[in-house]
Amino acid sequence: MSPDDWKDAWRPMLQATGRDFAVDSPEVWGEPIEAGALLRYLEPLEFDCTLHSDARQARRLGHAGIVVPMTALASFALPLMWRPGDPPLFPAAERNAAPVRSPVQGILFGLEPATTHFLAVGSDADYFQPALVGDRLCRRGARLLSCTPRQTRIGRGAFIEWETEIINQRRERLALLRTTFYRYNRTHEGDR
Repeated sequence: MSPDDWKDAWRPMLQATGRDFAVDSPEVWGEPIEAGALLRYLEPLEFDCTLHSDARQARRLGHAGIVVPMTALASFALPLMWRPGDPPLFPAAERNAAPVRSPVQGILFGLEPATTHFLAVGSDADYFQPALVGDRLCRRGARLLSCTPRQTRIGRGAFIEWETEIINQRRERLALLRTTFYRYNRTHEGDR
């Protein structure tokens, strides 16, 4: 048995590079962007630009309404994690308990081997046009850009880069996002 046999488990992912795993998936839309929700987003940032709070000023500057900052697009494109009637999102009470479902836990499609841990290690975005208050946003697509098996000090796994876009209800592309996750199993010093 080769010390690198664990890498073979990632071969299906490597072979799927370039594939859009969400091509047949239903689109999941975020809630309509409300002015009050946008103000709550701006509040901790103390982001004092009238484009984001004054519709008349935004129109005077050539926009159809209040402009949502590009940094908020990903948040407003996420579906709700919990709705009335759903089971608890955090059923465990211990410290650092994770939610049982979350749209930010990365993408899994069954080609990757089982892993016990993950972390986001990078993100990048290209922005094309802003969203406006009243818009609904959707994350569309899940193109696998790369899969790089690697052993690190924390474990054995792979760096997996995904690409997705954000669109509005008019199906206009607002942003193209790239996110890299490291999915891994912990190793101990004796495993090396």
